[in-house]
Amino acid sequence: MKFNEQKFGSLAVALLGVVLGVVLTMTFYSGKGLFGSSKTKVSYSGWQKLNVILQEVQKKYVDTLDVPAITDAAVVAALAELDPHSIYLPPEDLKESETELAGNFDGIGIQFNVPNDTAIILEVIPGGPSEKVGLQQGDRILKIDGKNVAGVKFPQDSMVKMMRGLAGTKVTVTVGRGPETIPFEITRGKIPLHCIDASFMIDATTGYIRLSKFSRTTYKEFSEAASKLLKDGMKRLVIDLRDNTGGYLDQAQHLANMFLAAGDEIVYLEGRKYPREDITANGKGALRDVELAVLINENSASSSEIFAGAIQDNDRGIVVGRRSFGKGLVQEPVFFTDGSGIRITIARFYTPSGRCIQKPYGKDYQYDIYNRYVDGELFNSDSVKVDSTLAFKTRGGRTVYGGGGIIPDVFVPMDTTKATKFYVACNRKATQMRFASQMLDTYKAELGRIEDFSTLDSFLDRIDIPGKFLSFAKTKDGLTPEPGEWEQTKDYMVPQLRALVGRYSKLGDNAFYRMYLPMDETINAAMKEDFKVKLE
Repeated sequence: MKFNEQKFGSLAVALLGVVLGVVLTMTFYSGKGLFGSSKTKVSYSGWQKLNVILQEVQKKYVDTLDVPAITDAAVVAALAELDPHSIYLPPEDLKESETELAGNFDGIGIQFNVPNDTAIILEVIPGGPSEKVGLQQGDRILKIDGKNVAGVKFPQDSMVKMMRGLAGTKVTVTVGRGPETIPFEITRGKIPLHCIDASFMIDATTGYIRLSKFSRTTYKEFSEAASKLLKDGMKRLVIDLRDNTGGYLDQAQHLANMFLAAGDEIVYLEGRKYPREDITANGKGALRDVELAVLINENSASSSEIFAGAIQDNDRGIVVGRRSFGKGLVQEPVFFTDGSGIRITIARFYTPSGRCIQKPYGKDYQYDIYNRYVDGELFNSDSVKVDSTLAFKTRGGRTVYGGGGIIPDVFVPMDTTKATKFYVACNRKATQMRFASQMLDTYKAELGRIEDFSTLDSFLDRIDIPGKFLSFAKTKDGLTPEPGEWEQTKDYMVPQLRALVGRYSKLGDNAFYRMYLPMDETINAAMKEDFKVKLE
């Protein structure tokens, strides 16, 4: 092909014109010309560069600015460079977070679930506003302040927001009770938010306490529950911290103090601007002679890990379950007058042996639990990743490891073998929960009179839960187990069904968790162990 110099020259001039046009468009409005821009002096000292940039945006940006949104975005981005737990909380998020740990909130005092697109009241809190006006367990919530919330897929969190409100204000809740529709005008009040989900005796000498979070009332609630169990003959105790994501450090300290001898170290804290602080037991705890097992899993974090670490490192009891989350950082809240706030990491906490159990925080931090599932760690103890360079010794000489959560003394794998296709299909349609609500409709009066476990067991045995459920699943959802499926899954499903129905008795959540015991592999594993630590 012959080179056409004239054609090439024209093309080059055209391309040069396009490039210059782009450059001029980008630079012309600086007011300095293409080569005349001056440089603004900046420094990282005192956050000057950040301030200068935001000031330039304020002075020159082409459109109207949403200053609050930009400010919040800048704060979020800045804190994200620190660690995963230093965070900014807008006013609504901060209020919700503080309410969760405060131990009380303003509302009407009920607990409910939504098994079939209609909310059913599970519990009416004694002495609360709803009990005073006559709401009952088993009532179906139809309307809130005249707005229909039943049968229309109304979001559950929206129902909660509509019923909560400042103490002294009123809300009208219309319920269905049998064939009747009854409106109740309720004056909201202060409602206790309990952190003890369940507390009962597993056998003649073993107590069980399930703790959902470390709130402001944890030590008080726990002390009251433990005192009652001691009167019932408790010599051993199972504390269930599975899925407990933590809360206030001082509550974990008070709880550990109940079990440890004088001078035993509970935890120590240390940070760049936070000199080392050692927290030790005073030897006055009421449970120093009670044998102890602590249950944890991959969602047990923060204060749960402080407590479990203190028990493990002092060889005070056994830890059972799966490796905990791995949060070894301590946050301090800072509140602002606009209702927002930040939680900034000020220190690391260390268990008595010197372990920092904070797992590495990199780009995969938020996927860590998923990665444990993929890597097989949740199913096999040999797959648990241990950093042998971070080995420590307990008081009695046992080897424990830092760098990523509390590794239990007794590993209990996640069990998926009983999850048949029939079980999964029932879960998708919430068949179990809807069956339980039908049992409530059928046996409401009888359930409402049951106050002890033996009576509940007899009642559930008598009404043939398995037979009624299989009939319900077939009739309502068209679900029938394949040959052999029911035999494979019944030991898993029947305790769940008994728990869901039993929850509608006066025993409430105590019945729910106690009925689950036959299918709870972690509790069963703990019960097979001597709670006294075997030293190496």
